[in-house]
Amino acid sequence: MYIKTLTIQGFKSYRDQTQIEPFSPRHNVVVGRNGSGKSNFFAAIRFVLSDAYTSMSREERQALLHEGVSVTTTLSAYVEIVFDNSDNRFPTGREDVILRRTIGLKKDEYSLDKKSASKADVMNLLESAGFSKSNPYYIVPQGRITALTNAKDHERLALLKEVAGTKVYEQRRAESLRIMAETDAKRTKINELIDYIDSRLTELEEEKEELREFQDKDKERRCLEYALYQRELEEVGEALEEIDEERRGEVHGANMRREQYDTREKEMQRLEKQISQAKHSLQSLQISRKDAHSELNEFIRARTELECIIADLRVTGERDDSAIKQELASVQQATRRKERELRDLIPQWEQARTKESAEKRKMEEARTQLNALFAKQGRVNRFRTTAERDAYLKQEIASMEAYQRTRTAALDSTRKDVAQTTQNVAEMERRVDNIQGSLEDGRTRVKNIGEQLAALKEQQNELTERRKELWREDTKLDGLLAHAGDELRGAERNLAGMMDKDTGSGLRAVDRIKERHNMEGVYGPLYRLFEIPDSTFSTAIELTAGNSLFHVVVDTDATAQKVLDIMLREKTGRVTFMPLNRLKPKQPTIPPNQDALPLLEKLSYDSAHAKAFQQVFGKTWVCRDLTVAAAYVKSHGVNTITLDGDKVDRKGALTGGYHDVRRSRIEAIKNVATWRSKFDAEDKRAKEVKAAITTLEQEITKVTGKIQVLNVQQAQAREAREVLLSDSISLSRERERSSERIVALENEADELETELSGIVQRLQGYRTELASPLTRALTDDEANLIETLGQEVDQRRKRVLELSKLRTELDSRKNLLEIELNESLRRKEKELQVTLESLGDSENGEATSADNLDARLRELKTLDASIATSTKRAQAEKDFDKLTADLQELRSNLEKAQNQQSEDSRSVTKLQKNTERYLAKKQMLVGRKEECNRNIRDLGVLPEEAFEKYTNEKLDRLVKKLHTVNEGLKKFAHVNKKAFEQYNSFTKQRDQLLQRREDLDKSAESIEELVQVLDQRKDEAIERTFKQVASNFEEVFDKLVPAGRGRLIIQRRIDQDEDDAMDEGDDTQQSSIDNYTGISIKVSFNSKVDEGLRIQQLSGGQKSLVALATVFAIQKCDPAPFYLFDEIDANLDAQYRTAVANMIKSLSHSAQFITTTFRPEMLVTADKFYGVLFNNQKVSSIRSIKREEAMEFVDQEAQAQ
Repeated sequence: MYIKTLTIQGFKSYRDQTQIEPFSPRHNVVVGRNGSGKSNFFAAIRFVLSDAYTSMSREERQALLHEGVSVTTTLSAYVEIVFDNSDNRFPTGREDVILRRTIGLKKDEYSLDKKSASKADVMNLLESAGFSKSNPYYIVPQGRITALTNAKDHERLALLKEVAGTKVYEQRRAESLRIMAETDAKRTKINELIDYIDSRLTELEEEKEELREFQDKDKERRCLEYALYQRELEEVGEALEEIDEERRGEVHGANMRREQYDTREKEMQRLEKQISQAKHSLQSLQISRKDAHSELNEFIRARTELECIIADLRVTGERDDSAIKQELASVQQATRRKERELRDLIPQWEQARTKESAEKRKMEEARTQLNALFAKQGRVNRFRTTAERDAYLKQEIASMEAYQRTRTAALDSTRKDVAQTTQNVAEMERRVDNIQGSLEDGRTRVKNIGEQLAALKEQQNELTERRKELWREDTKLDGLLAHAGDELRGAERNLAGMMDKDTGSGLRAVDRIKERHNMEGVYGPLYRLFEIPDSTFSTAIELTAGNSLFHVVVDTDATAQKVLDIMLREKTGRVTFMPLNRLKPKQPTIPPNQDALPLLEKLSYDSAHAKAFQQVFGKTWVCRDLTVAAAYVKSHGVNTITLDGDKVDRKGALTGGYHDVRRSRIEAIKNVATWRSKFDAEDKRAKEVKAAITTLEQEITKVTGKIQVLNVQQAQAREAREVLLSDSISLSRERERSSERIVALENEADELETELSGIVQRLQGYRTELASPLTRALTDDEANLIETLGQEVDQRRKRVLELSKLRTELDSRKNLLEIELNESLRRKEKELQVTLESLGDSENGEATSADNLDARLRELKTLDASIATSTKRAQAEKDFDKLTADLQELRSNLEKAQNQQSEDSRSVTKLQKNTERYLAKKQMLVGRKEECNRNIRDLGVLPEEAFEKYTNEKLDRLVKKLHTVNEGLKKFAHVNKKAFEQYNSFTKQRDQLLQRREDLDKSAESIEELVQVLDQRKDEAIERTFKQVASNFEEVFDKLVPAGRGRLIIQRRIDQDEDDAMDEGDDTQQSSIDNYTGISIKVSFNSKVDEGLRIQQLSGGQKSLVALATVFAIQKCDPAPFYLFDEIDANLDAQYRTAVANMIKSLSHSAQFITTTFRPEMLVTADKFYGVLFNNQKVSSIRSIKREEAMEFVDQEAQAQ
């Protein structure tokens, strides 16, 4: 066996993982500079194999971890050694053995073949392979050779003892001496105790006679006291039997009252439940009545208003219709009269206007001609020549012609405007006629839409009334549903309070999972799967089932596993499952008597769940009373229970006591089931009503939509009529304005014609004057013409004034007639027609008066029906009175029951006081009884005569005798009453101590013999080991120094001189019985016959060689599989280094050597070489090198030194 490879990481200077190439099984040499990590390499091997690194502190472990200049901190280190185990020296059966030790700040671990192992296992394995603790010299670190060189004789003896293994003998000898010292101390103490006991026994012999006389008197006293105590004990027993009999009667009465109390509790619960329901019904009825009264008042108010509106509509319709028609006829008659007047007036007005225009033209012609003559007369003196005059006339003629053209164009334009305006007036009249037709069609459409709206509103009112009824029912159902929900939640909370929180949440989770995943195989908790036809057995069933009521029944365990997996994922509660496929209940034999009935027969359940109920209830019978129950348990081996819930288990347990019916799980389950069914029924009806309300609302929404559409259409039609009316009025006004404009244009055309006529006359005069010669005066004809024209202008002006006045009067009359017709009569006629058409319209103008009246009448009919219904609802006094009476009766019954319960409570309080008095009296009697028994026991063993001697003696005589005896005992007050016991006790103790002393003497002799044997064996081991080591030393020294001789000399105590003892007394710490005091060495390096020199007389190199010879001698005595030598040749001379190297080479055939050196002699004989390197980061590494590289390194080191 040898070290094959070595791996180091994080250990001292080896920061990175360093795996060394396989070692040679013979001699391996490691070279490197000082401080490079050679010693750390050997320390790593020692770290794994030896005891040098055990029980380390945190600081010591920290010192083993690498500390370099790197920024990273080394937190752990390990060293792994791979051994070649081809010779099976390690008993593992493998060719390679891997041993690793890992160390950190808080850990220190071993692993063997990559498996964790304890330190003890590793050390035992190493010892089995030859790594002996008694021979630590298979690893020789630096300084060990020097220490051995400077060792004294007694230190070398200690080393020899260590190699010989005498430490075991010394430890056992020290232990034996310690035990022997303890034995001596015990013997001394025993002797002292025996002396004391002997003296005490002598004193007790004298006290025994006096004690015998005292015992006779004491015997008489105890007989008398026994008689007194026995008589008192009998009296107490009779008193206890008497009060127990009274107590049994009271208990029987209390049981009867308790049954009545429980019955009344159930009755009170029922009454409270009925009162709660009655209160809710009464509250609902009150709310319904209040709503009905409020609704009725609203309906009556609406009906009153509606009747007033209908009356007003009827009166207004009759009155307004005739008046408007009469007024319309009067207006139409006046309009026709005024139109006739206007028609008669218009020709006169036109004739007068025509005459006035003609007369004005003539007047303007004459005035123009007159003005031309006056101008001509003025020009006679103005121009000197004809040419000047002609030039001026031509200029005037040109100017007048231009003006004539302008006015002619204006006249043509005015005539065109007259024609266009006339055409526009005709078009306007046509459009007005069309608008009148459209207005008639719009009125018909509005009427039709109004009829449709009335029908739809009637339908809407009917649907609204139906919805109101459903709303009332829905409100009532909401109240019932809320009440049922509150009661259900209260019942569920009450039931949840009877189970733990995890079970409650688990059951709710199971229900959710079943509903969500539609699991048919989950039947639910046990309490939902059965009913109790006879409530008498409810208590027995509840207490028998216990928590099994909440176990969930499933078809198979697979279903249970699915539910459990979901619950685990969702982390919701805990439940217990009962898979029917796994249940195998056993049915016991049925007792043949009617005193016991199977509890299972009192349940009603589905046969599919029979296994679950057989599992829970199948082994339990219900019995009449506890006595019968106990008898059936013994005779049939079944579980029994009484109707009150007292259980007797077949294993012997008896369970019973008070059961609070108010905390009954069965009742809580019934309440939950009852309120759940009510809640479901009310919820179903509420959903139906809500669905009906939704349907009605959809229909109402649909009808409302239609009404809105028709309202929009009616509004559009009315808006269209308004637009048409507005257009008609606008067109009429436009037509009037156009007619007025025509008149104005015609007047303007007449004026233009008159002006053009004057212009023609002036032009004609200018041309005539232009054709005539220039004269200085007018001709006679022209002068006469001026006069004639002047008179004619004056006459015509007067005539124009007269015609103008006539025309103005006609014009005023015409305007008045037109204004009266257009602004008053015709407008009023239209307004009256519109009013007559829309007579009876509602405020928003949605229907005609007749239609509105019909709608109001229909609405009144609907209101009458609603009032009748509300009146019936509001007049439900009988139901209200009946409910009130029932509620009062229930409250009265509840009050009676509560009073009775209060009486029972007072009775219970009184009974409790009686019970307390009974218990106090019984406790007193029991105390007296126990005191009597204790006093009798304190009397000790009584003589036979004590039970009969004073049985028939009177009490007073017994007391007197006892007094006499006690007086006689007073003189023995000083007597030692325990003299006999003490004498016997001391005698027994003396015998035991004598036996113990004898045993200790024998033990001391055995220990002395053992010490002698251990000393002998230790000396034999030392002699044997010394002889072997001395022989090996001579042999090794002869090989190392062929010309010399060396030997080891053991120094015995009998041969030691007194001087030597004085010199070395301070250094030797051996026991006084040691036969050996040291080992000396005598060697000769140049002769085999000389006496030789002692080691103190040798040089340094010779001392090192002797120390090496000693190491090799010890190793040959106890060979190891390999050896580690760290610079053992450092202090040797060259010739001796060669001899040591040759010896290692010869020994390497049987063992592996790993050495470090700075000398070339060791390299010559080695087989494999390794170099240790050290970088700037203080990190060491090892690599395999050749012999030449190793020699070169050693030579460099030698030159450097």
